[in-house]
Amino acid sequence: MKTEIIVAENAGFCFGVDRAVKIVYNILNSGKKVVTYGEIIHNRDVTNELARKGVRIINDLPEMEQLTDETVIIRSHGAEKNVFEVLERRGISFEDGTCPFVKRIHKIVSEKSSDGYDIIIMGDKDHPEVKGIVSYCNSLANICADDKELDDFLKKNYTKFKKKVAIVAQTTYNISIWEKCKDIVRSVCPQAEMVDTICSATSERQKSAVRLANSADMMIVIGGKHSSNTVKLADICGRSCKVCIHIENADELDLQQIEDLAKNNTGEKFIIGVTAGASAPAHIIKEVVNQMSEKLQNLDEDFNFEEALDASFKKIYTGQRVKGYITAVNDAEAIVDVGTKHTGYVSLDELTNDPSLKPADVVKPGDEVELIVIKVNDADGIVTLSKKRVDALIGFDKILKAKEENAVLEGTVSSVVKGGVIILYEGTRVFIPASQATARRDDKLEELLKKTVKFKIIEVNEQRGRAVGSIRAVLNAEKDAARAKFWDTVQVGDVFKGEVKSLTNYGAFVDLGGIDGMVHISELSWNRIKHPSEVVNVGDVIEVFVKDLDKEAGRISLGYKLDADNPWVKFESEYNTGDVIKAKIVSITPFGAFAQIIPGIDGLIHISQIADKKVSNIKDVLSVGEEVEAKITEIDNEKKRISLSIRALLEEKADEQPADETSDAE
Repeated sequence: MKTEIIVAENAGFCFGVDRAVKIVYNILNSGKKVVTYGEIIHNRDVTNELARKGVRIINDLPEMEQLTDETVIIRSHGAEKNVFEVLERRGISFEDGTCPFVKRIHKIVSEKSSDGYDIIIMGDKDHPEVKGIVSYCNSLANICADDKELDDFLKKNYTKFKKKVAIVAQTTYNISIWEKCKDIVRSVCPQAEMVDTICSATSERQKSAVRLANSADMMIVIGGKHSSNTVKLADICGRSCKVCIHIENADELDLQQIEDLAKNNTGEKFIIGVTAGASAPAHIIKEVVNQMSEKLQNLDEDFNFEEALDASFKKIYTGQRVKGYITAVNDAEAIVDVGTKHTGYVSLDELTNDPSLKPADVVKPGDEVELIVIKVNDADGIVTLSKKRVDALIGFDKILKAKEENAVLEGTVSSVVKGGVIILYEGTRVFIPASQATARRDDKLEELLKKTVKFKIIEVNEQRGRAVGSIRAVLNAEKDAARAKFWDTVQVGDVFKGEVKSLTNYGAFVDLGGIDGMVHISELSWNRIKHPSEVVNVGDVIEVFVKDLDKEAGRISLGYKLDADNPWVKFESEYNTGDVIKAKIVSITPFGAFAQIIPGIDGLIHISQIADKKVSNIKDVLSVGEEVEAKITEIDNEKKRISLSIRALLEEKADEQPADETSDAE
């Protein structure tokens, strides 16, 4: 008969437990005395080992009040809010080992209850994690153990929750029951907000355990008898497998029972599944598998102890490329499940080359990522990993291909360095020299920082894994393409919006999108101007039209003043020969005076038409700025000239004088 031992993919220490235990050992190694607030984890072997090293356990606040020179470690389950208040008020040294997943629930219930939500917690009311969660609620918290209790509670108190209610779960809560709770809420209290707070590691551990239990002849569940997540594992496996045994360590194994079950098995193969709770260290799991393997070796002639042990514990080695799932993210690192009995860690500087990013900006729980193993520590069950090194390998392959194909790439400028800028492309650093970074040499490199730009690879050093790129090459290519397209399609009369790039005494140069055209000063305004700056400034975006083209010379003449704004058109529509108008003297010449009729339109009052008598010096009669009344005597539409006369009005008034009074007497 064939026998096989299979260890579940997600068994053993989770991130939160591993982190809390490490905190204890780090403090011990520094030479300080340590006490833990409650058992650091629910595992007798671990707590006994810590006790041998002098670690004490305290369980209430009065004990804490008596501490002097010891450091308190808060367990991974967390603690009530008032525990931290006492520690801070008394100035007691402490380290917070609360699992980040638990702290997340504290934040959720605190914020929700402050916003007027009533809180329901799915979990064990006597569990330290649940007690801690309750303490962070700013209103009454309600605890339900399972879906039936939740159903009864909602139905009895339905009207109470018509406003706001939020439901969270203990991090180690049974996933299948949580799914039933969701169905109940949808039907009974649809306005309730359910927040998924079950730890992802717990979720994966339960799922992999169920998968294994469905195919196994018996299941061994390893972990503390008081460990909530281990008890749930045993319950879940017991429903899927005929024989399920919950043990804390190898000493509790009933090897004779296992041998008897294997002998009485009628199938072709006897499969023993092994899973472990979050508080079970890797060495205990290995010891359990070890003892069972030695026992079963006597039953199966083909059974190879070493092969069975290796098959149960997936190997991992430095330099290996592995795939893993992100289980948690904090400010310093990401925690990864790589499918072995190790906890994987990816520090921030091994996640990304971008110093401005945090771990949460790069990955999130649930992401599947490819990694390279940097270091393996079997003793502590830790593997150190790198994401950026895999990204760099993948990215560099793409860079080599882009160089061969002369392809345009896109990346973000991560930093400005001496002599150029750095672009991050697919996890690979590409150096862009200053001479290749901007369209003009006087452009500032700092303006590129954090911008997404297009570039080409112009040089690659495969041995050193370095690449040099050019932004200017892309800009020039785009400019050439735009220029060619422009000259192929542009026609006289086309209208463009362009930016005023520079001003001269004779006009303004406008960028039409890589092509410059000039608006002559005479085309900027219908009024007389002395300099283009009276109308436009550098940087203005104006609408212009093409007046003339010289494609061979590459010259474009632009117009800015519109016919609709032509003051002559306005004059023609409003004034006629013979009209009497008021005009303002704007200039005086030896032969007459010019008077403005409307802005942009002046008429000439010839020296002979200024008065009804001979005028020798015009300035004796008129002055600049003076308003006069005159008659339009002639309009030359072709030459756009207007003749005015003050004399004509004076003569008309003289003709209108009444006759001599003596004539009436006759």
